[in-house]
Amino acid sequence: MIARMLALLLALAGTCAAAAPVTVELFQSQGCSSCPPANANLNALAGRADVIALSYGVTYWDRLGWKDRFATAEGTQRQREYAHARGRQSVWTPQIYIDGRADVVGTRRAEIEAEIAKRARRATGPALTLAPSRVGVAAGRAPAGGADVWLVRYDPRTLEVPIRAGENGGRTLAHRNVVRRLVALGRWTGEATSFALPPAPAGLRTAVLVQAPKGGPIIAAAKS
Repeated sequence: MIARMLALLLALAGTCAAAAPVTVELFQSQGCSSCPPANANLNALAGRADVIALSYGVTYWDRLGWKDRFATAEGTQRQREYAHARGRQSVWTPQIYIDGRADVVGTRRAEIEAEIAKRARRATGPALTLAPSRVGVAAGRAPAGGADVWLVRYDPRTLEVPIRAGENGGRTLAHRNVVRRLVALGRWTGEATSFALPPAPAGLRTAVLVQAPKGGPIIAAAKS
């Protein structure tokens, strides 16, 4: 009975035209003097219903005097995959990707807003049905070879971090929507399907991204 109900919900979701939120991903480091204004830009987007704003700390600044409290290997790898997909030889901060399709210097608020508006007008991918323990992906047209389905767990609070050394030494930086976990759930190949979600750790919120592999475009997204 539950499986039939889920299949019906997914079929109905696939006929909906509701726009999915635009995913905005900031790659930054607490050791980067150019990053605080980019943090402020992402913080301003964090509460918007039409945006999934995510902040990733990267590790490659840690050797320069301050170890970023939120930096993870997963965040660094994700940024490197985006760079590789675009044929670039290096990564940099602060960098923002919008729906995995365009990147902007994180300090340029007007350009970020323009890209969000541009992506919001485009056709969406498969509809997502997000529940506490499961996410459903409706039928639709998948990229060649399918798409990766990612689970993102992030902290929606404003986190104030005193920086004791490095380029931002003596400052206190505010972060929102810091990504704490990034987990590959599986592959979507165009057929309606669903994936089980582990319980969310206390205080963290959930986003699910459907994305072409190896740093490709994000074609669908949802948040709780």
